[in-house]
Amino acid sequence: MDIKLFPPEGFLEARLSLPLSKSMSARALIISALTPGAVLPGQVAECDDTDAMLAALRDAPLSPAHRTVNVGAAGTTMRFLTAYYACTPGCDITLDGSERMRQRPIKVLVEALRQLGADISYEGEEGFPPLRIRGQRLRGGELKLDASVSSQYISALLMTAPVMEQGLKLTLLGEIASRPYILMTLKMMRDHGVESDFYLNTVTVPAGSYKVPATPRPIEGDWSAAAAWYEIVALSAGMVTIDNLTDDSCQGDRRLADIYARLGVDTEWEGEEGGTELMANPDADARASIDFSDCPDLAQYVTVTCVMLGIPFHFTGLHTLAIKETDRVAALHDELAKTGVMLDTSVAGALSWDGRRVPISRMPVFDTYDDHRMAMCLAPVSLYIPGIVIRNAEVVSKSYPGYWDALRAAGFTIADADAETPDNEDEA
Repeated sequence: MDIKLFPPEGFLEARLSLPLSKSMSARALIISALTPGAVLPGQVAECDDTDAMLAALRDAPLSPAHRTVNVGAAGTTMRFLTAYYACTPGCDITLDGSERMRQRPIKVLVEALRQLGADISYEGEEGFPPLRIRGQRLRGGELKLDASVSSQYISALLMTAPVMEQGLKLTLLGEIASRPYILMTLKMMRDHGVESDFYLNTVTVPAGSYKVPATPRPIEGDWSAAAAWYEIVALSAGMVTIDNLTDDSCQGDRRLADIYARLGVDTEWEGEEGGTELMANPDADARASIDFSDCPDLAQYVTVTCVMLGIPFHFTGLHTLAIKETDRVAALHDELAKTGVMLDTSVAGALSWDGRRVPISRMPVFDTYDDHRMAMCLAPVSLYIPGIVIRNAEVVSKSYPGYWDALRAAGFTIADADAETPDNEDEA
């Protein structure tokens, strides 16, 4: 599905609820599956990733015969289920995914689990899915891991640590990537009765058992999804009220509000009619220098915001973006070139722009690379260039299935890209 977008006429004002947090949902599902007597939570994010995990967990892993579980493009699900199946005695699983998933490395996690006693082999190329997993109680013990890897590897190991014979003492070597996601994992584990110690770069989780909490923590609105709306407010000078964001969130992407305070968006936590109000502010920094090590999923939205507002920038901490749904740094470079902007990607893990742009003669037709965040971060470009086209717009179902409906409700016009366009709309 290719769509064409046009901005609202007049002042943009909207009120909405975000999808529930995909990150919290994934952790809640794995922890519940590991908790004796627990049932899978009912209120979780409605999106492709969570659907894939729910389907896998509802299909009991203790089937007497070998079977295949295909998680499609759900990267979090692939990583968390790898650890879950590895520590589940009696299961015999081939864990597979989409073609892109078969290109996403998982060797670091597999090798770590093997050191802890897991029986995992590769069914295809070494270091990549599909994986053959024969579950058993893991030995656990001490493990050292490169801290710059995806925090999902670390969270997968930590969530399964209590059911290991010796628990887990995990030492993270070097600078830790996405630390807030690790803290989220430990907090949700603590909600289910598992204490841990995180001192310097070492996390210790003793052997034990999860317990059903007396008052389960509700899944919050997704701060990652809120990024699109912060971008829209920054580019439109409008106002958006969001009903299910919390200031004291355990999500690392809560940092979004602080970043956008420098880009012309104020956050009012309790508006006159309740909810969290995002309001435009004319005071934006002349340049932006941001380390995204703790919140890499925000980088695409902030990059597009800065480009559209003409704010030169230098961003670091982007080394994990190359192994996401696509190489997101390369994708941003190629797609924003269609708006006359040439990003500097010469330094690994960094992205820069000096503020220069060249005129464009063709309406941008943006590719999305099977990446939900590429579609969502590029859509607000229509506020500056009405009539842009987003290819394969359905990719937003991975995390925010209602995104296009929410844009329509906010006043955007979304049309079939194959519809006829007036002569004056084929040039930018």
